[in-house]
Amino acid sequence: MSAAASLAPPPHVLAETRALYRALSGTGAAPQTILHGIDLQIARAEFLALTGASGSGKSTLLYLLGALDRPTSGEVWLDGVEMSSLDDDDRAAFRNERLGFVFQFHFLLPEFNVLENVSLPMLRRGVPRSEADDRAYESLGLLGLEDLWRRKPGQLSGGQQQRVSIARAVANDPALILADEPTGNLDSRNAELVFDVFAHLAHDQGRTVVMVTHDREFAIRADRQVALRDGRVLGEGRRGEDILPSSRRLLPSDPP
Repeated sequence: MSAAASLAPPPHVLAETRALYRALSGTGAAPQTILHGIDLQIARAEFLALTGASGSGKSTLLYLLGALDRPTSGEVWLDGVEMSSLDDDDRAAFRNERLGFVFQFHFLLPEFNVLENVSLPMLRRGVPRSEADDRAYESLGLLGLEDLWRRKPGQLSGGQQQRVSIARAVANDPALILADEPTGNLDSRNAELVFDVFAHLAHDQGRTVVMVTHDREFAIRADRQVALRDGRVLGEGRRGEDILPSSRRLLPSDPP
């Protein structure tokens, strides 16, 4: 390991990527580089939005930050640990214990009620049922869903289902919450509720949130926005800054 690689990020930085590259190789084809040397620091208790057109690399970056994929080269540091130093079992344990994931589709199990859906991941990790249920109920309370714990997913609105998936992600008290287009299937009212939940988790609960989104208004309202294009950082902006002129706004229909 190089001298630079041996230096962990400062304590206020929860996640960091250094010279991060990700390339995909297909049969008989030249490798396709998805990410080109991404350097990014994410502070503790920061609400960060990743934006960019389809194919810009934002979801690939999110999966690398979530230790769901390995980079071709470069480093990913999470909560003081460099991910390449862990084998597959240790990476899985790290994800389960210290990361929370929210996706565009909530992936709730229809045969289980709300409390069971939030408790199940903890039970699979060996958490005693009483403790898992207590954590699940507390997590539902953070999202205003404690009165709905007996309901099945099919008895909830789309926004309520997505909030249950967020409760599931935060029930194990993760250091980092990673959300991939969490408002993509919601109407404007429920999308606003979900955005407010993430802001609350970052600003009032002290959790770090990284959200991939095509919604530019939400991105501008996050603590910081990082825009990607063709696997490179195109620009960064703080809350309230529209970092791209209107003629260059990145929309879902833009070519990769």
